[in-house]
Amino acid sequence: MSAVNLLDKFSKFNDQWSPKVIAESNGQLIKLAKVQGEFVWHNHADEDEVFFIVKGELLLKFRDKEVLLKEGELYVVPKGVEHFPVAKEECWLMLIEPKGTKHTGETDFERSVEEENQEWI
Repeated sequence: MSAVNLLDKFSKFNDQWSPKVIAESNGQLIKLAKVQGEFVWHNHADEDEVFFIVKGELLLKFRDKEVLLKEGELYVVPKGVEHFPVAKEECWLMLIEPKGTKHTGETDFERSVEEENQEWI
């Protein structure tokens, strides 16, 4: 495998809230996404979800608090914790989560992406 250039990978897509897989390691998928606006309240019952901010800011709302993530910051949402991502301006994310993790957990949403439909770039 050769080195992966994140900026090059981000230049290959413009769609929002549709993570693209760039690598796999020990059963974990490493994904990139561009996001803007509000997503949906959801959780992942059996998996933690890692958010790493490459560009911009992301607000993670929880039922009892909010966490604002800025460029270069990382946050792990523990399994089972309901969260609601929001980006006022376009934000570039790297997500790390176990293979088989549903995009929106058990929440059925128009932006949900099934694992078998996740695009590799």
